[in-house]
Order: sequence, then structure tokens, then C-alpha cells
Amino acid sequence: MSRKKDSSIHFFLLFVVMLVLIWSLIKPEAGYMVLLMEVLPSVLVLILLVSTYNHFRLTTVSYVIITLLVILTFIGGHYSYSKVPLFSWIKDYFGLQRNHYDRFGHFLKGAMVIVIIEILLRKTALLKSKTTNFIALCITLAIGAFYEIIEWASAKIGKEGKVTKDFLGMQGDIWDAQWDMAFLLVGSILSLFFTKILYKELEKSR
Repeated sequence: MSRKKDSSIHFFLLFVVMLVLIWSLIKPEAGYMVLLMEVLPSVLVLILLVSTYNHFRLTTVSYVIITLLVILTFIGGHYSYSKVPLFSWIKDYFGLQRNHYDRFGHFLKGAMVIVIIEILLRKTALLKSKTTNFIALCITLAIGAFYEIIEWASAKIGKEGKVTKDFLGMQGDIWDAQWDMAFLLVGSILSLFFTKILYKELEKSR
């Protein structure tokens, strides 16, 4: 019964994600090329998760985290990360130098460490320990660094045109990649304090 209930929650989360994706496709303010560059990784992850759902089902905790992060990228893709309205308002209201949606996004992406811990615990010989947490933290940072390399490569290939600048969202900050990694690190470390929630879900699923 619990498994059936979990499945209903998972399909509901997928339904919400698809609604947001459809919304993001409707006249994206930054153009379809920026939208494609921003949302493609998330769409590929969704396809992978759906295709493997019956063979390897994650906990609801992990699916909720993935849902939030995917929606985050869809919103960023629709507006471009440097032009998300709420954070533009925050920028103007507080007299900030930049739109901080990108920073906020990298901070939240630190929660991905929880998903990685689940995969490590279920697919490797690793047990619940600080070592496993550290390995998951390193993998999370490696994924973040790989994405920054992709952004750098797109800047070189795209010759820093408007589409490339919207995709990068640097907003004139030469240390943008370093800040992104720093916020990802902080978000990941803070997320490790919530691993007990994952452990409880894993115990229930056994």
C-alpha cells in the first residue's frame, strides 16, 4: 500500500514538472536557443528517471529534490537566469548589483548530494558513514565543475554572443564560476544535515 502511495506521489511530481516544462516552452523571454541550453540536461535526466523507474526507483525524498531542481532550471530557461522577475525585483528593491537567481539556484543544487548518497548506498558497497557523505559531496562538486566547464566551452564556441551571455548569466562578474561553486559547496554541506530524512525513507522501503 505504501509503495502504491509513493507511486502516486511520484507521478504527481512528474505531472507538475511536465506542466512547468510546457509553460517554459511558451514564448521564452530569452529565446528558444537559451531555453534549450538551460533545460536540455534536466530533460535528459527526466527521460533517464522515467525509463528506469520500474527497475530502479528512488525514494520520494530524492524525487522531491529532483523535482525542485528541475523546475528551477525550467524557470531559469524561460527567463534566463539573469532575468528571473522575482530576483530582478529583489535586486532593484535592495539596490543589489546583480540578479541572484543563479546564485540561489546553485545553492539549492547542493541538495543533489542527498540523491547521490542514496545511489551510493543502494548501488555500491558503501554504508552510512561520513566517508560516504564525503564521496557524495565530491561527486556533487565534480558535477558542478563539469557544468561550469560546459559553460566555458559554450562561451568559446559561441564567441560570446547574446545567446552565450544569456546562458552563462555572468552579469559582468569574472568570478561567476567560482561563486557558483562556492554556493554549491555551501548548499551541499548544509544538505548533509538532512541525511536522516533519507535514511528513514530507505528503511521504510526495505
